[in-house]
Amino acid sequence: MHNIGFSPSDILLPSKGTDISKWAVVACDQFTSDRSYWEKADRIVGDSPSTLRITLPEAFLEDSDKEERIDSINRTMNEYLESGIFECHPSSYVLVERSTASGTRYGLVGMFDLEEYDFSPDSKSLIRATEGTILSRIPPRKEIRKNAKLELPHIVVLISDSRRSVIEPLRDRKESFPVAYDADLMLGGGHIRGYVISGESDKKAIHEAFEELYSSLDPANPLLFAMGDGNHSLATAKSIWEDRKKEIPESEWAADPARYALAEVENIYDEGLQFEPIHRAFFGLDKATFDRTLSAFAAIETEEISKKEMHSFINEAQGRFALYDGEKLYGYRTSNTEKALSAWTIQSVIDKLLEGNECQVDYIHGTEETLSLAGNGNLALILPDISKETFFSSIISDKAFPRKTFSIGHAEEKRYYMEARKIR
Repeated sequence: MHNIGFSPSDILLPSKGTDISKWAVVACDQFTSDRSYWEKADRIVGDSPSTLRITLPEAFLEDSDKEERIDSINRTMNEYLESGIFECHPSSYVLVERSTASGTRYGLVGMFDLEEYDFSPDSKSLIRATEGTILSRIPPRKEIRKNAKLELPHIVVLISDSRRSVIEPLRDRKESFPVAYDADLMLGGGHIRGYVISGESDKKAIHEAFEELYSSLDPANPLLFAMGDGNHSLATAKSIWEDRKKEIPESEWAADPARYALAEVENIYDEGLQFEPIHRAFFGLDKATFDRTLSAFAAIETEEISKKEMHSFINEAQGRFALYDGEKLYGYRTSNTEKALSAWTIQSVIDKLLEGNECQVDYIHGTEETLSLAGNGNLALILPDISKETFFSSIISDKAFPRKTFSIGHAEEKRYYMEARKIR
């Protein structure tokens, strides 16, 4: 069996008696403009063991006390390791069952080989970024990870398994696996349950299912794993591994813990996995200027549409979107574009407008929230849905999506920190 880039790991989980509802905290890249969320989490956690004490919410990433926070994180990691907070499950996977308002979804936590991951735009690696990686976001994250003894992933990686052959067989016999945790998650995160998979026959079956999935791919462009959430965290781990490779002989690479990163794999066809487009708001821009800029990148046809018919219009064919100026809603058809995905064409427009300082742009979750920003010289742009059926093929043909094209569920439905792995 060859290396498919994903394997079991020595997984650390909170020991029995730990209050999971206080231990598990949502991904650090959520609620970045809402400090009150993190203040509520802090009050809930109190003095209890919690991943809040060993991660750094990005809402505080630019604060002047960042170094003190990082030092505190490293000290707390050492305390947790020495005090017996963790129980190690050697060479294991964890099957995760997560119930939220969007439904129940399943994932498999294991270890990714960073040698099989390449976030560059022209990558043909097994593991790839799905949106543009912003290189400037990596150095501050390296500062957090470089001296840490533990990693706690909020990374979600997708597979395109329409036959439901990898994770779903585990789901169907979940009762045969020992339960590692079972609890409600704080602040509207729903419920989570984890099952430890450590049997050799089970691990072999998982690998064989991945092998079969791999065998169906184009050998010249074998996209097996596509990033769902946490690409910059995985890119940070990759960057640190590339630094580490310069320090040690190649004979030691395979055993070095920095070569790997813990993450959760989810099947894009899981019914509980909800994709949402992220829309755009233009502040200080009129429709005529938008149209003039867009015409440099596409042939345009527009018509007035109603809000009732907007969703069906923009999802009827590729190259469509809607634009609202606060009074009228317009449906756009574009053609003769460099790439088929509307988000790419719009990103070209955004880049051009920002280059000329002609407006400000924000990326907004939710259709109604975006439409509410239109008027008084502002425009709301609504993008079409992201198709699960064409998600992987779009990455192969267009390399990746532009930044902030899609989101997997609402903020409180993102991954909560639970599992950990020693990386030093």
